[in-house]
Amino acid sequence: MASKRIAIVTGGKRGIGFEIIKQLVSSARDLHVVLTAQDVQKGIQSLQILKTLGLSENVVVQHLDVKNPASIASLADFIQKRFGKLDILVNNAGVTGIVINDKSLNLVKPGEVSGVQPYMTKQFMLQTYETAKDCIETNYYGTRHVTEALLPFLHLSPSPRIVNISTGISKLENIKDEAAKKMLSDVDRLTEDVLDEVVTDFLRAAKDDLLESKGWNEPFSAYIVSKTVVNAYTRILAKKYPSFRINTVNPGFTKTDLTNYQGIYTPEEAAVGPVKLALMPDEGPTGRFFFQSKETTF
Repeated sequence: MASKRIAIVTGGKRGIGFEIIKQLVSSARDLHVVLTAQDVQKGIQSLQILKTLGLSENVVVQHLDVKNPASIASLADFIQKRFGKLDILVNNAGVTGIVINDKSLNLVKPGEVSGVQPYMTKQFMLQTYETAKDCIETNYYGTRHVTEALLPFLHLSPSPRIVNISTGISKLENIKDEAAKKMLSDVDRLTEDVLDEVVTDFLRAAKDDLLESKGWNEPFSAYIVSKTVVNAYTRILAKKYPSFRINTVNPGFTKTDLTNYQGIYTPEEAAVGPVKLALMPDEGPTGRFFFQSKETTF
């Protein structure tokens, strides 16, 4: 087992996460992959699909609720006892932070919408304080807490990799709160405390119904903020651990259940970039933001 590389993909039971796992085990036969899912039974169903494709031999399913400290600790304990190290962490688990009006959603045909922003705004969507809070806790704090719990095992790898799945609308230009944008743009001063301040201020404004006064008029502002701070967290980690290769990637507007199968790219196409970053050579870039396989700006 010591000669094998070990990878974890969060949110791996379907969509882009599932396709990342398929491509990882297809590309690297020396790789053991842990498919994590909040619903273990659905994770096992996904494993059965991999079995029919002849790709299940090096895949195991583990429960993970990224918002639950006990669940994260249980995953870390599993890695310690089963493998003793970790080589690749792909933080893919996430939510949109909005409630969708199903009646309006049914008016849109699959493939009709050509981008994330038109898709988000065309539907009758609602973001409440509760959904915004859940979005921040899942997308940002879930990513951060899982990463922190698994860092000791990544340090035992000769070639550690962290890949954080993001989105194109997470670019700094899309942050409407100018104070938050200034804080997130000051790369030299980025810390976890700064990110905490940004998300705390955002959630306070959401709770007090002040988002519009800060320039937010989209129903998916929490999603933008959550992924923008994930991007910033990537930069912080890359600076802290220069021997790691740590990057964030926008896989593109993808046809998955998360988007009601609207989108431009298939999960197969969307997974190519994350897989490439997960398997990159030691001299590869770190602390960067990619659109699929091409480097882009934060």
